[in-house]
Amino acid sequence: MAIGKLKIGDKIARLPIIQGGMGVGVSRSSLAGAVAAAGGVGIISTAQIGYDEEGFEQDPAGCNLRAIRKHIARAKKIATDQLGKCAGLVGVNVMVALKHYREHVRAAVAAGADVVICGAGLPMDLPELVEGSGTKIAPIVSSARACKLILKQWAHKYNRTTDFIVVEGPAAGGHLGFHLDQLEEYGYVGNLDEAKEAEAHNVEQAAVDGEIQKIVELKKEYEEEFQCHIPVIIAGGVYEHSDVEHALELGAEGVQVASRFVATYECDASDAYKQAYLNADEKDVMIIKSPVGLPGRALHNQFVNRAEAGKCPIKKCYQCLEKCNPAKVPYCITKALVDAVKGDTENGLVFCGANVGKIHKMMHVKDLMNELAGV
Repeated sequence: MAIGKLKIGDKIARLPIIQGGMGVGVSRSSLAGAVAAAGGVGIISTAQIGYDEEGFEQDPAGCNLRAIRKHIARAKKIATDQLGKCAGLVGVNVMVALKHYREHVRAAVAAGADVVICGAGLPMDLPELVEGSGTKIAPIVSSARACKLILKQWAHKYNRTTDFIVVEGPAAGGHLGFHLDQLEEYGYVGNLDEAKEAEAHNVEQAAVDGEIQKIVELKKEYEEEFQCHIPVIIAGGVYEHSDVEHALELGAEGVQVASRFVATYECDASDAYKQAYLNADEKDVMIIKSPVGLPGRALHNQFVNRAEAGKCPIKKCYQCLEKCNPAKVPYCITKALVDAVKGDTENGLVFCGANVGKIHKMMHVKDLMNELAGV
């Protein structure tokens, strides 16, 4: 199946592939710039993006804002060819759960981000944060119900709608928009034999496909009201070209892929972090509790064991989450993610997608993009 361009309003990417935002520090300017240069949409995660900036320990909020500006500019430079043209787009992923979510969005807009994608919460006020700019916006949703809540609010309060929609399924990496009981129903939690697990995954796929089709129908109402086009992007478990084809068959116009981009030479994470992906097996993947308040998918390691046993005392608060009480959360997610991305993959938190066990070799971003596109 031939795939076309991804049109988001007046912005166009040559390939309908969005590289998912991965924090802390996994998807910054090197990865996002390479994806945009290859014709896709490169996404920088703003979650503690300034972790390696001078003065971060004293002023994490200020360092993050400075790093947002720096990495957007650097990604755009990487993505621009000698003729001054870029085949793709550069944007950011901003978690709604962040303490400085609004400041991050505004900083990204001021820095010229093409798109802003928001998940880990419902971005009910996102339109006002980009007002007057050319930056396109999208929520990450896991259900038609959540999508309808957001679109209804934006239409009522801001007299506008979304520029695109990212629909994320339960096979995604990092923070998930599903309750533990839903993940259990889909065979992602607990000890099931192979037959029951396969049956559960079939139930999951049918349920996810059903939600996608509901959202494809829902967005038509807003396309008609606002006389615009709203592409639907499918995320979570997208691994190969056949997954892209399946997404298009459901009525989507593109996909978001994250985990596969970790095992690329251009990824911003340390070599040790990438090697943890290459060494991972399906049995190494587990669902953990995150201080964000959502379940998360990560690799099982010594850190996870300590976190489950309640042996990760918090010595410093980095003011990353809006709703976080250091006295009550199981661990500091900033420290856990920073330790991992720097290379201590046994004593840090390594987020991953459900298909990480299939990743066995390093690739260049351009080659991976071509493979996903079926070129």
